[in-house]
Amino acid sequence: FPSQTITGNFANVIHGLNANHLTDQVIQRSKRMILDTLGVGLLGTSTEVCHKVTQYSKIYSSDISSTIWGHLDFRLPPLYAAFVNGVAVHSMDFDDTWHPATHPSGAVLPAVIALSEGFPQKKKISGLDLLLAFNVGIEVQGRLLRFSSEARNIPKRY
Repeated sequence: FPSQTITGNFANVIHGLNANHLTDQVIQRSKRMILDTLGVGLLGTSTEVCHKVTQYSKIYSSDISSTIWGHLDFRLPPLYAAFVNGVAVHSMDFDDTWHPATHPSGAVLPAVIALSEGFPQKKKISGLDLLLAFNVGIEVQGRLLRFSSEARNIPKRY
């Protein structure tokens, strides 16, 4: 429809994605990106900034909880778990990147894992669903980056 907005079109494309859209190559690359991000995140749990956000976030405990990487005895609500784990990944600054500068997996993976852990046991998602959610998050980030005139100007600022 000519009257449809760019945002509406974007939302329809994202909403229409399903596991059948994941090619073998996308699945393999996604697994590598996830493994890399988990490794960087686990290393990042030893940083001072990660210790600070972990200590601060302890005030937000709840019944619905997600894992804080590297801490078997401590869980947080999905929002805060994603935040702490995202800080762990970004604190090392070795996670994957695009040009212009953005770190796709470090922003997406902690959120996807934290949300997946927050589902009730009878509604747990499959590994394929997790891969789809991860790739949708990467796709959204990539398209937003492409739409952004600010992002295109980043290299000129440095």
